[in-house]
Amino acid sequence: MARGDQLARQWKLIETLLASHTGKSASQLADALDCNPRTVYRDLAALQAAGFPFYTERVEGKTLWSLLDTLKHHLPIPFTLTELLALYFSRDLVKFLHNTVFHDSLESLFAKITTTIPPESKHYLATLQQTVTVSLKQFKEYGKYREILHTIKDAALQRKTVEMVYFTMGRKKQTQRRVDPYRLLFFNGTFYIIGYCHLRNDCRTFALERIKLLRVTEERFTVPEDFRLEDYVGGGFGVIGGKPERVRIWFAPDIAGYIREKIWHESQQITPQRDGSVIFAAEVALTPELTSWIMSWGAKAEVLEPQTLKDQIHAEVLAMLNAYENSGRNHDNIS
Repeated sequence: MARGDQLARQWKLIETLLASHTGKSASQLADALDCNPRTVYRDLAALQAAGFPFYTERVEGKTLWSLLDTLKHHLPIPFTLTELLALYFSRDLVKFLHNTVFHDSLESLFAKITTTIPPESKHYLATLQQTVTVSLKQFKEYGKYREILHTIKDAALQRKTVEMVYFTMGRKKQTQRRVDPYRLLFFNGTFYIIGYCHLRNDCRTFALERIKLLRVTEERFTVPEDFRLEDYVGGGFGVIGGKPERVRIWFAPDIAGYIREKIWHESQQITPQRDGSVIFAAEVALTPELTSWIMSWGAKAEVLEPQTLKDQIHAEVLAMLNAYENSGRNHDNIS
């Protein structure tokens, strides 16, 4: 049997006993784990050796196994063992926050969690953790934005207006802004500030790493009672909001499965076609995020409506074709 299967079974055994108020017999555990009772006894022995505090009691002629009540209810922090282990394993998820206030706080929490786990169990946890890997190949190093991240977080908590120099990627220029930071949002590997921009007299989205200078003022603001982040970003395909429009996109049969298996937008409707293709429909704003998503599928995706979106994609395709046809002339000076 593969080591990963054994660890998964042992993990389920722990969860089963934690969920039980009266304990479980070896035969009951075997039924729950779909294995032989002899396998259950071997797993219990291995887990006991790793430091997990099991105990047994005789009830109506049966031997029932349980985890110590002190482990369930009297930990230094009010978490169950499985919650603690899950949080312990989640460290890989926040590696990109290294050298930020969030990462420092989480590391402190992990250190406290480690003290609640029996020393003998740490080797078992290390082995178990090897069966689940979180890989982040594309991420931003937010350590170099540590001060900005910390400052904007405090400004949002204290409801203080900030002044900043912001680089707009689309216009390729810097502008001075006064912003009321309503919400700090993390989406798809990027931190965004959602707030009221005094320059545009409207709510706007700002990518944290494009803030070049930042100063917190003493001016206070109040978040409007009718502001809901879900409403602001709900019309968009990502974090950029806008007026929703009816969008319909055809996806070829060989990628239809990828489209069906994921929720891309809360308003989506996916209709299978006889040839195996699907038609994706949603009420969504026509933002660059939507255009990029459609373009990422290449010729396997075709916009059916609206016409304005079809024209945008068509123009982008022509621009790409022109770039490749003239690539030699355009890059003669590149070494």
